[in-house]
Amino acid sequence: MTAPGEAARPKPARRPTIKDIARRAGVSESAVSFALNDRPGVSKDTRARVRRVAEELGWQANSAARALSGERAGALGLVLARPAQTLGVESFFLQLVSGIQEVLSARKIALLFQVVEDLGTECALYRRWWAERRVDGVLVVDPRTEDPRPQLLTALGLPAVVIGGPAAPAAVAPHPDAAPAAPPPDAAAQPPLATVWADDAKAMARILDHLYGLGHRRIVHVAGLPGLAHTERRIRSLRTEAALRGLDARHVRSVTTDYSDAEGAEATRRLLDAAQPPTAIIYDNDVMAVAGTAVAAGRGIPVPAALSIVAWDDSALCRVTHPRLTALVRDTPGFGRLAAQELLAVLDGGPHRTVQGELPHLEARESTGPCPHD
Repeated sequence: MTAPGEAARPKPARRPTIKDIARRAGVSESAVSFALNDRPGVSKDTRARVRRVAEELGWQANSAARALSGERAGALGLVLARPAQTLGVESFFLQLVSGIQEVLSARKIALLFQVVEDLGTECALYRRWWAERRVDGVLVVDPRTEDPRPQLLTALGLPAVVIGGPAAPAAVAPHPDAAPAAPPPDAAAQPPLATVWADDAKAMARILDHLYGLGHRRIVHVAGLPGLAHTERRIRSLRTEAALRGLDARHVRSVTTDYSDAEGAEATRRLLDAAQPPTAIIYDNDVMAVAGTAVAAGRGIPVPAALSIVAWDDSALCRVTHPRLTALVRDTPGFGRLAAQELLAVLDGGPHRTVQGELPHLEARESTGPCPHD
């Protein structure tokens, strides 16, 4: 009986079973199992008929049961240990995931995605996924300079691809459009996980070449989270490139943030309040660059007449902001596709490779110009 005032709840639809398929196709349950799992023992016509009936009934394999039987789970994992407030405004991960999903959907593989508070929680999640056989492998992002994840994943035997390095020294397979390069400078005595990485050092050199050529000598890099491998690479590269050009280290430096617009704006305010403010600022993402541009506008500082601004990652934000922002342009969805392809290759028995992604190019727009005279 339904309780007074309470609408009757509809019963959930029953999922089709192998028995249902066998009954409709007029074959045995074992024949259905052989046909759906690509095993010998049934004719070509029977295999086709069984698959047609399974599709008509909307049948899907039970991933938990397949995992318990030793088959693949049909899913890959991706965990982000980042401040939650920074993810909703940053386009990089959306583009990365779109590239990953493009490859996985073609193979009918699911992406299990989760955001966690910290690295410890991420490691605990890997252990749980491994114990429950929830995923066949994982894509690891935001590698750290001191990173426990490669050791953990190797100990678990959970296949992985690290996106962004570092990696153990290995044969580097460059992207067709990338310049030849050595393994990432962070490569150390880590387990041999497959890796795809971008040459942040050369990308920073391209930005500094552009600004130096415009006469800028006071250049500050508003970086992302400290401790991330790519953050440290960019900071080191700025320092190295500045020294090669004889620039004063007091005026060419980096400050770290959490990637958010709030911290990007606050860092800009502090820099502009200095006795000798920078004439050019490089921001580690588009959101901070737009926030910095807004701060400058609010103070009546014209861009680029008094201050040049560069965004590390190009996006629609960079192209619709006034003035349009000079930015590094790279194929982020392509980077995601490359990572997914490498992980699938590992799962198919391929070697653990270190693959370099396409080197981004700098798109000079209206936000950079000649250095103003002091």
